[in-house]
Amino acid sequence: MRFTGADSARRVVKFEQDAVDDLFQPFSDEIHFGERVGLIGPNGTGKTHLLNALNGKTDGLIGNITFGPCTSVGMFNQVNDRPEFQGRQCVDIVRDKLIDEQKSMAALARYGLRNNAKQEFQTLSGGQKARLEILGLELAGHNVLLLDEPTDNLDIESSEALEMALEGFEGTVLAVSHDRTFLTRFSRFIMITDDGEVYELPDFDIALAGLQAPDQLATLRLAKPLIAN
Repeated sequence: MRFTGADSARRVVKFEQDAVDDLFQPFSDEIHFGERVGLIGPNGTGKTHLLNALNGKTDGLIGNITFGPCTSVGMFNQVNDRPEFQGRQCVDIVRDKLIDEQKSMAALARYGLRNNAKQEFQTLSGGQKARLEILGLELAGHNVLLLDEPTDNLDIESSEALEMALEGFEGTVLAVSHDRTFLTRFSRFIMITDDGEVYELPDFDIALAGLQAPDQLATLRLAKPLIAN
């Protein structure tokens, strides 16, 4: 199963002649509600810098990033320790946002955590904590989710749990990742090359071909250079 499809009528992010610290060439693009976009390419090409710019850290940003109406950006962090959650049950953490216990249980169920409702936070697995974290971002009103190498340091079970949580997230996801299994779940890709060129790749197969032979990107079918306009 792939993540939710996009609503092409609802733009959430518009890049206009954007670059960060001259790490890559200025590019323009649009991202729509519900899209799952993978940011890929070699290390050091500026992918995390671009993610940080979307999260409001605009030092070194050239160009403009415009957000659509009612767009709220949240950054997912791997949760190893949440002192404020220690000793608290999952349902109580969610009820802080939803007040009503029935609604809280329904939200936990949507993220596969119904059976963990009465479990204290510190006893959850890494994958369960990741699901609860994404649910919390959604309940905080964020509908654009940013992830930077989210499966690093996660075992297979926890990575699969994270994927399940993202399936439940009702919004847009942009992720920097080198995890090819994780990337198969995404609908399209933005690749930054060592030379600073920026390409749109419409599916995982073409993205994989681009990663394996970046010098052949310009000749790949449906690979589109994202040139500033």
